[in-house]
Amino acid sequence: MAEPEIPDRFLGGYAQILGEVADTGRRLTRDELEARRTLGRESAEAGHQLRALVRLHLAETRAAWPSAAKGSDPAATDAVLAAVEQVVDAFAEGFERAQRLTVRREEAARREFIDDLLYGRSDLGRLAERATRFGLRLSRAHAVAVATGPEVYTESDAVPRSVESALLARFSGRKILLTTKDGRLICIAPGSQPDVLRYFAKQAHAATDGGQVAVGRPHRGPGGVVHSYDEALEALDLAQRMVLDDPVLYAADLLVYPVLTRDRQAMADLVRSELGPLQQARGGAEPLLHTLSVYFDAGCVAAETARRLALSVRALTYRLERIHQLTGSDPSDPMHRYSLQTAVIGARLLDWPAKEL
Repeated sequence: MAEPEIPDRFLGGYAQILGEVADTGRRLTRDELEARRTLGRESAEAGHQLRALVRLHLAETRAAWPSAAKGSDPAATDAVLAAVEQVVDAFAEGFERAQRLTVRREEAARREFIDDLLYGRSDLGRLAERATRFGLRLSRAHAVAVATGPEVYTESDAVPRSVESALLARFSGRKILLTTKDGRLICIAPGSQPDVLRYFAKQAHAATDGGQVAVGRPHRGPGGVVHSYDEALEALDLAQRMVLDDPVLYAADLLVYPVLTRDRQAMADLVRSELGPLQQARGGAEPLLHTLSVYFDAGCVAAETARRLALSVRALTYRLERIHQLTGSDPSDPMHRYSLQTAVIGARLLDWPAKEL
């Protein structure tokens, strides 16, 4: 596509200045330099390219040279070249100032949009209109992945930039929004493209040195993004409470946990009833609760549980018998196992016994 023609007004009497400089050898005045900066700013706001503007000034210099430099007078030539340097420098300064201001405005608008999108603020219709500017069509389903690591990340940090570069290199034509929020990395992608979020999870896990990534379910409409975002955050919170160390968590695979805690009072009653007696043990409930948790994670296989706990099978058997004595429920009995395992999950979700129920 051909570049738009640049109006002569952006030269602003440039040839006349060169002629006066050649005649007198003077340097540009403060007012003239400020006028060049203003022209640079206005040309940036008009959407012209700096390269084309510099080329325009050099072409004008060449056209005005015979009359400006007085033939081969070395002093006049040196004065004209110094003036060209001053003009181009001031013009470029004004241009760059305008560009920096535009970038800051764009960044502010993008951050405001992301905040409104992820917090569900603003009119949904207006939000959908603004989304098209950033490559999102909120009438369709979108899913959100959230990555957390050992550090707090901002968009200018090396980790987010490396993840973004990897995704853009692989999915350059896709409608993807990458950002950071509250120190975490966030990727918003169409719900019909799960490969994007899987790749994001892989890259983010590696870039954050083993950080954890949670992926929300796809949801349709402007409110769908915040819904998926909330699911991803809840999955990360759940992983912390349940000590889930999977590198990638999918909200769709963890739906049973919100169901279990939907009636918080009922779950608290179950924990107190099934596990409350463990508090009578020497050292409190936590060691035996941890034993139960590892036992269930190991598929109720005593040898594997003992290995994970760095215990002998005999020592593990003693602990399980002690749990049976205190609670009246036998972890090895299928009839008792379900209630005990549900109570153990509830204890982790409710942060018991660290918090009173």
